[in-house]
Amino acid sequence: MALKQFLQFKLSQKLSPQQIQLMKLIQLPTQAFEQRLKQELEENPALDTGKEVDTTEDNFDDFDNTEDYDDNETIEAEDINVDEYLSDDEVPDYRTRANNYSSDDEEKSVPYAAGTSFTQHLTNQLNTFRLSDEEEEIAHFLVGSVDESGYIRRKLSDITDDLAFTQNIYTTEEEIEKVLKIVHQLDPAGVGARNLQECLSIQLHRKDPSPEVELATEIIDKGFEQFTKKHYKKLMQKFSINEEQLRDAIEEIERLNPKPGGSYAGNNKIVEHIVPDFAIKIVDGELDLTLNGRNAPELHVSREYNNMLKGYKESKEKSKAQKDAVMFIKQKLDAAKWFIEAVRQRQQTLFVTMSSIMQYQKEYFLTGDERKLRPMILKDIADEIEMDVSTISRVANSKYVDTPYGTKLIKEFFSESMTNDQGEEVSTREIKKILETVIEKENKKKPLTDEALAKVLKEKGYPIARRTVAKYREQLDIPVARLRKKI
Repeated sequence: MALKQFLQFKLSQKLSPQQIQLMKLIQLPTQAFEQRLKQELEENPALDTGKEVDTTEDNFDDFDNTEDYDDNETIEAEDINVDEYLSDDEVPDYRTRANNYSSDDEEKSVPYAAGTSFTQHLTNQLNTFRLSDEEEEIAHFLVGSVDESGYIRRKLSDITDDLAFTQNIYTTEEEIEKVLKIVHQLDPAGVGARNLQECLSIQLHRKDPSPEVELATEIIDKGFEQFTKKHYKKLMQKFSINEEQLRDAIEEIERLNPKPGGSYAGNNKIVEHIVPDFAIKIVDGELDLTLNGRNAPELHVSREYNNMLKGYKESKEKSKAQKDAVMFIKQKLDAAKWFIEAVRQRQQTLFVTMSSIMQYQKEYFLTGDERKLRPMILKDIADEIEMDVSTISRVANSKYVDTPYGTKLIKEFFSESMTNDQGEEVSTREIKKILETVIEKENKKKPLTDEALAKVLKEKGYPIARRTVAKYREQLDIPVARLRKKI
């Protein structure tokens, strides 16, 4: 087969660097956007913020926004029209800035308190015990194996091997079990347990003796499986007790902490702070939407770079170093101009999208009743504001809105629809809310099965199948009827 050369013409879509930059900025939440802004300010000296007193607001309306810059294209310094980058209409920065910023828009850093970690807290308690050198090494290793919940979830055989390979300590599982009982004496009660049953048992054995505590201890030690499955009749037969005695014992068990590590007061785990991107308020019966000021920073091109271009234009003899500097300045000015425009478009896209969502779900935002949520998918908003579905997805996926009813993730307002017995389309969120209400009001001694819940919903005008009820119940993190049973 002979090799041939030929020309082929074809059309293809290709995203420009500016479009890619805009898409990446849109999907960032407020805090991540601030980090991206800080990074851009560090990388591009031609970009400046509006926080300096002696800066100027430059007008770049004369700049050709359709100009494409190609790194591989050869451009001479003489080909650059410096006038396009300069403006005679320089307005002092204090003239363009309005004094209408809220104190909430100020940058605030959250200080993190330094303290004792959970592991260090346990280690400090080991110093109160008399241990041999080997026992002390094993105890420290066991404490280091305790997770955030307070459990040791590794097998003793694995711990034995690790001690031999990493600490050069050759011991047996029996010896580790002996040291583990010492770890079980540490506070908070239940720490170092290998499973939930052992955790509850440790806590009960450390309680002051009483008939209820003794019975609860027997239930956990000898009838844990029946207890977890809520087979109350079997428990009453096994321990020869009545319903009232069982109820008192269960109340004792319910007071225990299944995750003792989470109760440590000195826990220094950093809490993630959510910064809402929007705020919705009700003013005189109407909805008022505002965009967080931190999403719309004041940016402009550095005055120093502006002066450098003026100096190049006014100089009669242009050296090679000056020409190279102008080429560098052009690249940085282009990048600054693109970034400023991307931030402006990001602000506009966020506001338009959220405004459309707010109007679409107006009844919910006015009342706060989740049953008022209309069925809404990404395409509904995309068609209304004439944008791509992927853009709406980027806005909704990681943004939060501060409403009179709490801070909500925007994607929570989107839901599928189904038809009720009246032929009307209703949101699945509405059905889940009604399902949750029905389960809350059910008789806990005889909780409703999924089939019974389906019948109740059908009577209320929502004909859905039993498997759909099971799916919604799991999404609401509600257990099956047997596990909802109470005495």
